[in-house]
Amino acid sequence: MASSLNDDQEIDVLTQKIMNEIENKSSKELAGSDEMIKILHLTNMNNAKILVQHVNEAPTNAERDLGKKALAKALLQSVWHQRLYFIVRSVIMGVLGALVTLVYLLLFHSLNLILEIPLGIFSFVFTLAVSRLFDVQIVKATRLIVDFLESHKSLMNFVLSHF
Repeated sequence: MASSLNDDQEIDVLTQKIMNEIENKSSKELAGSDEMIKILHLTNMNNAKILVQHVNEAPTNAERDLGKKALAKALLQSVWHQRLYFIVRSVIMGVLGALVTLVYLLLFHSLNLILEIPLGIFSFVFTLAVSRLFDVQIVKATRLIVDFLESHKSLMNFVLSHF
């Protein structure tokens, strides 16, 4: 049991190193790093197989198992980040779109189908542009949300399974 706990701690350390490496490098630095490109493309089945083969080249079975668990956990955390990023961005876009429509209604006191179509197009483009302009802040907020949800497993499971 103590060995398993020690392995989990080692996995957590390795996973955190991988995630820190991904999160703290600029896209140009990541583009120049073959290892980081492989990690970022874990969702590509061929690249994942290649990484697992590299892990299989480790000298001992314990190191191989530890490497595989660390890669799986890093992949899982990456997927959580992507899903939560999408959820946060969608909520922000929805709220901004609703605010644009509300402002229009408050100014003109009416809305019909002919006016709603161009307003919907404008609203979508506006919210997409705003969410792209504040991309760095959205990513930071997503990281904070992921850190919070990691300590609240039931809430994390609810968010990831219902949104």
